[in-house]
Amino acid sequence: MKQNILALLSGVLFGTGLAISGMIDPARVRAFLDVTGNWDPTLAFVMGGALLPMAIAWQVLKRGKPLASNSCPLPSTSQIDWRLISGAAIFGIGWGLAGICPGPGIAALAVKPMSALLFVLAMAAGMGLHNIIFSARRLSRA
Repeated sequence: MKQNILALLSGVLFGTGLAISGMIDPARVRAFLDVTGNWDPTLAFVMGGALLPMAIAWQVLKRGKPLASNSCPLPSTSQIDWRLISGAAIFGIGWGLAGICPGPGIAALAVKPMSALLFVLAMAAGMGLHNIIFSARRLSRA
């Protein structure tokens, strides 16, 4: 229960940060990517601001266990395979087509629910389809 509450609070904090920084606005993200035009460095500051809490988290992890768990399972591999590359490509294509990143899309539900709802529903459908496809593959291998 404690982990769920902390996860919820972390998500709310993250979403609030996205909303305050303006990162739920696709135009602001596109302006960051427009380095030859009217460039907006706000996203660089947001990413830079994320470095401090992450650096603190890594120091906590080095000294022992996380605050809300007995362990912190790190990835067991750093292998780059077709699943990683295709997943990253699908993520990028979806972001490019919709103009919305998943995190800001969910956060936008609180601020602009009607414009974000279609995106979030499509994202959920894609995640459900992924689960159906890979669950069927796992069952056929068993």
